[in-house]
Amino acid sequence: MTSARPRSIVIGAGLMGRLLAWQLARAGHQVTVHEAGDAQGNNATARVAAAMLAPLAESAITEPSVVRMGQYSLVRWPELLGQLKQPVYFQQEGTLVLWHRQDAAEAQRFAAQLRKTQTLLPDLPTMRTLGSADLQHLEPSLESRFSQGLYLPAEGQLDNRQLLSALVHELESMAIELNWNSSREPEDFSGNNETEADWIFDCRGLGAKPQWPQLRGVRGEVARVQAPQVRLSRPTRLIHPRYPIYIAPKPEQVYVIGATEIESEDFSPPSVRSTLELMSAAYAVDPGFAEARILEINTQCRPTLPDNLPAIRRLGPRSFQINGLYRHGFMIAPALLDITLELVLKNASPLANKFSLEIGATQ
Repeated sequence: MTSARPRSIVIGAGLMGRLLAWQLARAGHQVTVHEAGDAQGNNATARVAAAMLAPLAESAITEPSVVRMGQYSLVRWPELLGQLKQPVYFQQEGTLVLWHRQDAAEAQRFAAQLRKTQTLLPDLPTMRTLGSADLQHLEPSLESRFSQGLYLPAEGQLDNRQLLSALVHELESMAIELNWNSSREPEDFSGNNETEADWIFDCRGLGAKPQWPQLRGVRGEVARVQAPQVRLSRPTRLIHPRYPIYIAPKPEQVYVIGATEIESEDFSPPSVRSTLELMSAAYAVDPGFAEARILEINTQCRPTLPDNLPAIRRLGPRSFQINGLYRHGFMIAPALLDITLELVLKNASPLANKFSLEIGATQ
């Protein structure tokens, strides 16, 4: 099928699907979107995420290829956000890593892993070790509760919900056909002239499991609180052997606090125990959280492949599945977006080679 404007179908409008539909339309494609959920993304992992952009911090649990994607995306995000009509909060003030004295051994292992990453990828900003005075200078509200820490310069974050909303605004303003509450599969768009498309992109996350059975869910639990008495100004991670947490400040004194990572596709509400541990750990970082107001406590199941790495695979000559973003969705989405666009526009991707991402095919 050929036409003056290629017709593209995007199935799944979470973070990846919205970015891809938007950029395909900017490249001249006639785009149709089908999403099983609503425009607010209430069923999407991206709505619950903290949207931290922390390649060096994440190197403790992932491969150098993902770190390189994150490093690339830190440069790419401001370019993408600058194309949006609606503003999206973006911050690049680094990541702070803290620990209590009894967890010093765990912190040493964490720091050793990060130093190993920096040896492999020397162009990453250099991690700094902080003493008590350095910590108070960087985050005065910590006072003297921590005697040591790590500072990872240039890492960032954005507001996930502002971004999802801004992307819908772009899609609507470009007259893209948006079909919410429309559960579809790639097979639905082949075989007759009415539904046939030039390009098909499957971005459904766990929704694609029937066609990609290796996918699994990894459960996370996240709280959103409003804490006027807390003054943390950058994403902060607390190392702990049992419940390591992150705290990400958002606009209007809102903080996203997350921790638990469980091998489960259970979408039920968090347990009392895990919620108490989450809040207790946050309180240990800053007692101002005691007077915070809980806005939401959510669960999410991140779409994950057996190797915990992202993947792009061909369903056919002009049909792709993009999946397995795991806990790194916002950190690596621009890299996966640009790889996909290269495959569409050039039929090859130098970026995929740069990031050691092999474009697979269904068996």
